Amino acid sequence: MVHSMTAFARVERAGAQGTLSWEIRSVNHRYLEPHLRLPEAFRDLEGGVRDALRQAISRGKLECTLRFADETAGKPLQVDSERATQLINAAQTVAGLIHQPAAINPLEVLAWPGVLVADAVDPQALNAEALALFDAALVELKAGRDREGSDLARLINDRLDAMSTEVATMRQLVPQMLATQRQKILDRVADMQAELDPQRLEQEMVLLAQKSDVAEELDRLSTHVTEVRRVLKAGGAAGRRLDFLMQELNREANTLGSKAFDPRSTQAAVNLKVLIEQMREQVQNIE
Repeated sequence: MVHSMTAFARVERAGAQGTLSWEIRSVNHRYLEPHLRLPEAFRDLEGGVRDALRQAISRGKLECTLRFADETAGKPLQVDSERATQLINAAQTVAGLIHQPAAINPLEVLAWPGVLVADAVDPQALNAEALALFDAALVELKAGRDREGSDLARLINDRLDAMSTEVATMRQLVPQMLATQRQKILDRVADMQAELDPQRLEQEMVLLAQKSDVAEELDRLSTHVTEVRRVLKAGGAAGRRLDFLMQELNREANTLGSKAFDPRSTQAAVNLKVLIEQMREQVQNIE
């Protein structure tokens, strides 16, 4: 299965310490280019998030945003009186050893870890929870990329079917178009009431057939179509290989157009180029 580079995922989880939410937006890009937006308290997560992205995704521009709503915000502050008393007693003991000590500042007591119960947040546990939630967001993102990848593969296969039909039609028409062209030359000679050396005329006909021979281009188009189908079926990070094959298909269609000697072959070349361009646009979104 091939994977699209375009997807969106959002996950949210409420816990004892607050509500965490991740948003991941993914669009097409030549390489893996992550952009992280993390609250200052979660900066330590950056390395783990980047590692998880590298293991899960090979290409795409990703915007990863973490939000945290602290459940303690807005709640009445609770003071651990026992902890504060221990801190004050310790401070007074030290003050007795100092000449003219400064008065104890209540705000400094409140800032001491553990005095305010509302501030008793475990950063390590919160970071671990945020990283686990990011893994869940990645699973949702990859599922979205897989679904869209399946749709892209179906659209490309539809165009491949149309290309195969065009190539098969051209194979059937080439002998008929050559015969028509040969007759046009004979009619033109007859209209001029000129007599040409039959051997020279035959040589001209052979040269025309050689210049108009598109069997090689049709064979290569069929071969490339088969290879595109194989790559789509194999799946994985196939975007760059598919992009290369689109270039090769376009090259053969251009050569076919340059050799066109009949309105039907010209139209077939145009139809093929339109189909190839439609596929190329879809391939740009494949990982």
